[in-house]
Amino acid sequence: MLEVDTPHGPANVYLRPAERPRAGLVLGHGAAGGIGAGDIVAAADAAVSQDLSVALVEQPYRVAGRRSPAPARQLDAAWTAVVERLRAHELADLPLVLGGRSLGARVACRTSVELRAAAVLCLAFPLEPPRRSGKPAQSRLPELDAVQVPTLVVQGERDRFGMPPEGPQRTVARVPGDHSLRTDLEAVAAAVRAWLVLLDLQN
Repeated sequence: MLEVDTPHGPANVYLRPAERPRAGLVLGHGAAGGIGAGDIVAAADAAVSQDLSVALVEQPYRVAGRRSPAPARQLDAAWTAVVERLRAHELADLPLVLGGRSLGARVACRTSVELRAAAVLCLAFPLEPPRRSGKPAQSRLPELDAVQVPTLVVQGERDRFGMPPEGPQRTVARVPGDHSLRTDLEAVAAAVRAWLVLLDLQN
């Protein structure tokens, strides 16, 4: 485990190096869950099997023992500090795939251009937040559309937050289950493996 100082407190990073890495995968967790979520572990296993070194990032609010996530700007700033540290040291000279589960996927999308991501991996992207009475429906599709590199979204067929559309560089893998993605973790891993096999990861 590696502790990384960020503008909003220390973040923890758990490294799983590949023997001969061709790229790195940096994954963040969901709002109330941690890096031990089944779909994160499944995606990490798939990545290591395809010669990617993996870094699982625990945001400062989780390290501090809080369950409620920090504001978006703080999440993005802490994530940026961690990715820049990894790019300079542990994952140096590797193209980086950035991603995460739910909230973590949103952070990866929002920072993908600034951090020069080679690709983005979204597990259970929360496309449509729950509607509030008297408020119009909202969509977070602009966060996905802002990504300029190949993107995989692994989404449960019954996800209450909706199903993102495919796009010019966006693949959507529908797997059994809901937003938790717990129903068929092998399907999650298989979707990630298949995408990584075809992904052109040039630094």
